Amino acid sequence: MKFGIIRERKNPPDRRVVLSPQACQNVLSKFPKAEIYVESSPIRVFTDTEYHNVGLPVVDSMEDCEVLLGVKEVPIDALIPNKKYFFFSHTIKKQPYNRELLRAILEKNIELYDHEVITNQKGQRLVAFGRYAGIVGAYNGFRAYGVKFDLYQMPKAETSKDQQALIAELRKLQLPNIKILLTGRGRVGMGAKEMLDGMGMKRVGVEDYLKKTFNEPVYCQIDASEYNKRKDGVRGSKEDFFKNPQEYRSNFFRFARVTDLYIAGHFYGDGAPYLYTRDDAKQPDFKIKVVADVSCDIDGPVASTIRPSTIADPIYGYDPQTESETDFKESNAIAVMAVDNLPCELPRDASNGFGEAFSKYVIPAFFNNDEDGILERARMTQNGKLTTLYAYLQDYVDGKE
Repeated sequence: MKFGIIRERKNPPDRRVVLSPQACQNVLSKFPKAEIYVESSPIRVFTDTEYHNVGLPVVDSMEDCEVLLGVKEVPIDALIPNKKYFFFSHTIKKQPYNRELLRAILEKNIELYDHEVITNQKGQRLVAFGRYAGIVGAYNGFRAYGVKFDLYQMPKAETSKDQQALIAELRKLQLPNIKILLTGRGRVGMGAKEMLDGMGMKRVGVEDYLKKTFNEPVYCQIDASEYNKRKDGVRGSKEDFFKNPQEYRSNFFRFARVTDLYIAGHFYGDGAPYLYTRDDAKQPDFKIKVVADVSCDIDGPVASTIRPSTIADPIYGYDPQTESETDFKESNAIAVMAVDNLPCELPRDASNGFGEAFSKYVIPAFFNNDEDGILERARMTQNGKLTTLYAYLQDYVDGKE
């Protein structure tokens, strides 16, 4: 089985990779029938030389490989017909901007496997960059707070070597006695928590966070069961919320009254209530002044997130009264950090983590007859058609949706 690590061609450039040189060595040692070729790239975080130094062939063409591994969408003109491809296609939610890409994949008889739907039998994702989004998002949140209030300067995350370098910067900060709220306990939320704990931030429970004042900065981590409650007054649970989101309403505003910096690392599902609305943000006792929206759902559950921002220009202002963008330094503005490709700022760490998971869960499926169904669940197209699991995309492909 010949695997090819393809060059990333999408703009803006993405330096991440599915398998690092070390991950490639691990795969080859466990699976003697595997071969790995690396397409030459001038932007990849691991250089051609680093792959060459561990004995991997660096080539200019992927034509001889059977399975091609990438991160971002492959431009249509770079797709090689009749291959198996792994990348984030951003088509499973019928994203209009990638309709032509999915059409081309079908026309070129490509077998597409989307990283986003590589799951276990319970439907839980097995490979993802979410942890690194949380790590960088938390760092960027503190950076935005310093810039907003002219308190301190921090280097951009993309200039740092790794997570430990980011934590070292955070530990230098002299913060006022602010309250920091973190939503989510998944990969993103726990990645952000690593940073808060790493910098020595004190964690407090919900009741203390809401009612007490502190002589130091503190944070509180909450999940869906704590920022939502059932409309009928019955005591809910996280499991019930995810099963019946329409039965709930937001209970977030009590946190908004006491929070200075909000790090949004939650998962937002269809039918769930918004955490805070535009009307909520207009209220005089709405206190949040900086939002690091790692989840980055536009015009969604975090009302101040009206567009994604970029690594080059990561912060914008939201004026709650006019519901429009403004200078984030304005006194009434909420400073919003909503970069939608945060792991790109920590490409080496992110690639190492992703590669470990991909090597553990996906590569074996090619050699054990896919005994756990991992490939079957992630395969979106085959023989020029959508697979059964993804047949719901046919109207999208046909242009009817």
